[in-house]
Amino acid sequence: MKADLSAEGVIFNIQKYSVNDGPGIRTVVFFKGCPLRCAWCSNPESQSIRVQVLWEKAKCLRCGHCETVCPEGAIRCREGRVRVDAHRCAGCGTCVRECPARALRTEGEKKTAGEILETVMQDLPFYEESGGGITLSGGELLLQPKLALNLLTGAKEKGLGTCCETTGMADPDLFERVTGPADLILFDVKHWDSEAHRRGTGLGSALPTENLRRAIRRGKEVLPRIPVIPGFNDSQNDASALAMHLRSLGAGRCQLLPFHQFGENKYDLLGADYAYRDVPVLHREDLEGYRDIMVKSGVDAFF
Repeated sequence: MKADLSAEGVIFNIQKYSVNDGPGIRTVVFFKGCPLRCAWCSNPESQSIRVQVLWEKAKCLRCGHCETVCPEGAIRCREGRVRVDAHRCAGCGTCVRECPARALRTEGEKKTAGEILETVMQDLPFYEESGGGITLSGGELLLQPKLALNLLTGAKEKGLGTCCETTGMADPDLFERVTGPADLILFDVKHWDSEAHRRGTGLGSALPTENLRRAIRRGKEVLPRIPVIPGFNDSQNDASALAMHLRSLGAGRCQLLPFHQFGENKYDLLGADYAYRDVPVLHREDLEGYRDIMVKSGVDAFF
């Protein structure tokens, strides 16, 4: 198929010069919308597929003007806080434009595949020199399959390396179709037990497990990546069970991602609660024993 560059969707960031999301120097396109609600999510602004309004507490005058001007009645100013009802908010930006202190801003923007590729192609010499390209991330790109497929296809037509980072939470046929043009799939693996997966993310792991199995069987280059989260999947038993889980699916290596707090302040901007507030971060040295267990269990785990 030829890419339809008019395909449109909602993204929340385009990050240039990334070296952590696939080989070489890459431009990462972050899609809005995710079917999971991971308690530790570092990009909570990615969960809703809609354009959202973020509140910067330090700038706010507590004047209540945003509540007055919102045409949808989506804003409430109570007890010194601004709360935006994401279900009622239309993302029109009236409150942002009207705020006298510039304490509100929108998160998310509608763009076409062509517009995104125009930005990505600005750094073509870096991709050619380093063996890099484009990576689609999120959120979850599979919630916007038309944009994702045409963006990957368009990138291939321009000779770029293609990569996608996914939870695998989608119908298997859709997963296979959308990820088809990807040279590499970075596949998030949260837990080895489906019920534990449900408690931590809101959904069980049957679909991701099936999609990971099918991707490996059809010969795709797949790298499972495990976010190691305190109290969720960080025990020695989890390390051993995850290794067995990956081996049963045909995966012989994985990347470990130690828990961090890079997204903690974003919950305040969204006026949302954060279950992992003040939980200590994990460092590589904290997980050497965890990695060793996986290696001894037959999986080449690395950081």
